[in-house]
Amino acid sequence: MALAYLGSKKVDAAALMASTSPSPPQRILTQDELKKIAAYKAVEFVESGMVLGLGTGSTAKHAIDRIGELLRQGKLSNIIGIPTSTQTHNQASSLGIPLSDLDTHPVLDLAIDGADEVDPDMNLVKGRGGSLLREKMIEGCCKKFVVIVDESKLVDYVGGSGLAMPVEIVPFCWKFTAQKLQSLFEEAGCVAKLRVSPENGKPYVTDNGNFIIDLYFKKDIGDLKAAGDAILRLAGVVEHGMFIDMATTLIVAGELGVRVRNKC
Repeated sequence: MALAYLGSKKVDAAALMASTSPSPPQRILTQDELKKIAAYKAVEFVESGMVLGLGTGSTAKHAIDRIGELLRQGKLSNIIGIPTSTQTHNQASSLGIPLSDLDTHPVLDLAIDGADEVDPDMNLVKGRGGSLLREKMIEGCCKKFVVIVDESKLVDYVGGSGLAMPVEIVPFCWKFTAQKLQSLFEEAGCVAKLRVSPENGKPYVTDNGNFIIDLYFKKDIGDLKAAGDAILRLAGVVEHGMFIDMATTLIVAGELGVRVRNKC
């Protein structure tokens, strides 16, 4: 055994090195791992017998996977899911989650979904995945709407990330509608762009057969309800991606842990 001498005491050198060497640095969690942590926390709100709104996107996918796992384990039962997209429908079906629709279940117990942006008042931007219309229809009729994000999605104001605020429109004369949308928010430096599919460069088509105009803002657009109303008054607009006063619970995963905030 290798020994070191400290004063008159013999000390195991290996033990000395182990006690004085710095601890290995903690691994930084990836964005996807943070999303998974938030999603699993949200599923803790799910109880047997519930009718659930199943969101769309990379964060919601983790929640749906977890619900399917708990059903297989027998820890949940009699769950009915209402999917917000074809993609979510296919995922939930593959996991054996029973599915239905709003015609059969017009009131939902709980919806779980991610968000592209969350402002300090828990207003959301959603729809960068292209499912904003069905998401708003389903999440607008649930008793509790749990939003799950990683901390990168927190913004000072809607549009504050510099990324898109989507608007779903009919394909007819889409350039005309895009110009009208851009003109609405001229003072905020708005730029309106047609979303195109990266696979073929053609216009992205939603599950409802519509196009999406992505709005990019350089400044705060102000009163969100007034902005939303102005957007919806334009003929050709189907729905916008601002989810105002809809979230009841926000779950944020970050390097320091998980924070849960309930709407006052």
